[in-house]
Amino acid sequence: MSESNTTPPASAASANGLGYGPIKPLAVRLNESTRTQLDIIAQLGDRTVTDEVRLAIEAWIDKARTDPHIQRRAKDVRDEIEREATGKRDAIAAIFNAPPVVKTPRTPAKPQGT
Repeated sequence: MSESNTTPPASAASANGLGYGPIKPLAVRLNESTRTQLDIIAQLGDRTVTDEVRLAIEAWIDKARTDPHIQRRAKDVRDEIEREATGKRDAIAAIFNAPPVVKTPRTPAKPQGT
């Protein structure tokens, strides 16, 4: 069973009008048995193999979003990105003799004359 790519996407922003953003190809190598099973599942569901793969990947991503280990790891990665960004901001400030930008929580200004 093969898919033809003769129909262009409905627009650059929506592949086949399904609401997907810009499309980037992804090649996946499957053994013959898995591919045959995927072909049959797609046929039984009146979908393309590509649609079946998209649905499976979207389900996997949804599952990963709620995984506590993935959530902790994402926080660690965000924290590391912030540390690296702070270091780079400070380095740029040092190069151009500007004081480093210090992030402090905002507090309400005191009224003058009190």
